Amino acid sequence: MKAILQRVLSASVTVDATVISSIGKGVLVFAAVAPDDGPKEAEALAAKVLKMKLWDGEDGSRWKRNVQDMNGEVLCVSQFTLLASTKKGSKPDFHGAMGGEQAKELYDYFYAKVQEGHGVERVKNGVFQAMMEVGLVNDGPVTLEVSTASKRKAAQENQD
Repeated sequence: MKAILQRVLSASVTVDATVISSIGKGVLVFAAVAPDDGPKEAEALAAKVLKMKLWDGEDGSRWKRNVQDMNGEVLCVSQFTLLASTKKGSKPDFHGAMGGEQAKELYDYFYAKVQEGHGVERVKNGVFQAMMEVGLVNDGPVTLEVSTASKRKAAQENQD
């Protein structure tokens, strides 16, 4: 799985002119599921989302607190386009993303793990496969890419 984490002051998801979810201070997560991903990758990514130290400590020391320490909120948004390949031509290739119902099941599992780790009331969601308008006020800005590669995929990458 792959994700983009953005530290935000606020974020929201709108579908068909209706706000579906919104958060205050916390983390906006764009998450994508790859074909070789499974429950272990979803669990690892959920843990990274919750444990990543994106805020300074109360004493001013850098990168000391995570979203749980801050009692912040998390907004998860499925975004298969993170796994696009742009190596050939100008049209993105999305074969690097898991498709359909299988991707939805694993994304939903990831989302449930984030909720389990931080509380249902503190974790919100977009709408899988919907055309979403995502609004945010980036804090910093702080934006990080994180990933969890399956063992088979990691082995293939090491051979390249």
